[in-house]
Amino acid sequence: MNQEKNRAFITGGAGFIGSHLVDRLMTNNFKKITVYDNLTDGSVSNIAHHLSNSTFHFIEGDLADFDLLKESIKGHDFIFHFAANTDNRNETELPTDLQIKGNIQNTYNVLEAMRLNSIRNIIFPSSATVYGDSNKPFAENFGPLLPTSLYGASKLTGESFISSFHYLFGINAWIFRFSNIVGSRMNHGVIFDFISKLKKNPKSLEILGDGKQRKPFVHVQECIDAILYTITRLENGLHLFNIGVKGSSEINDIAKIIIKEMKLNEVRINYTGGKKGWINDVPILKFNIRKLQELGWTTELTSDQAVKKAVIDLLTEK
Repeated sequence: MNQEKNRAFITGGAGFIGSHLVDRLMTNNFKKITVYDNLTDGSVSNIAHHLSNSTFHFIEGDLADFDLLKESIKGHDFIFHFAANTDNRNETELPTDLQIKGNIQNTYNVLEAMRLNSIRNIIFPSSATVYGDSNKPFAENFGPLLPTSLYGASKLTGESFISSFHYLFGINAWIFRFSNIVGSRMNHGVIFDFISKLKKNPKSLEILGDGKQRKPFVHVQECIDAILYTITRLENGLHLFNIGVKGSSEINDIAKIIIKEMKLNEVRINYTGGKKGWINDVPILKFNIRKLQELGWTTELTSDQAVKKAVIDLLTEK
């Protein structure tokens, strides 16, 4: 990938992971970088430091506006499709078509806009939620894939559309199944929730479930490292990788890290009970990352170290 000749289009580029990706791409000599975001979940403040750069362009637009998307995407070489509805915990209380509109239809719109403009490269963040719930470590060839959430189903459907467009229309794709990505600019997730709760009441913390849930956490900077490492080494084709970390973190330990970093004492922990934090929670997530390691990349931070760094990021950011 010759970055100096490439032009990148990032959907959801004002969001958590997308804005960190933009920061990195802006240092990599891309000829043009365009962020396309409806600001439902993202914020202009995440990309404000780039607005005066002639290489950078921001379009406030919705992926459901196909005419605007088709026109805006013209002239780009790499599409980083990071826009998505990502919080899957309250799905029983939300419209069941939310993920269809926000993820499935929008992913199709991106692919169709690419096809009509003869754009051949897409990078797509998928999710560990496509695997469902199992005691086995999830590798990329794990099956059958039986998601427990509408979010997971929408990401799996997105993968299927990308695969179809690859075989039918020659689109090259890099699909990354994320574990839990953490860091500055987060606006939901267990770390964000615990910090928010403790800021409101520094003497009490509610933990969903029994606190013994255990999952791998990757710092957002290392997530971006993995993506860029992979797309610069594997070119044409359809590529699928888990992005995870050796080991995992228990939710109880995350609470302890946050309490320590916030310098709090005598915090009372209250549990809602049960092994799951919510109805479609996967309490123990085992993530096989051997494929990415065999390509030559692994995280430097452990899961607990990534959590601690993310906590410090959130506590110190403006």
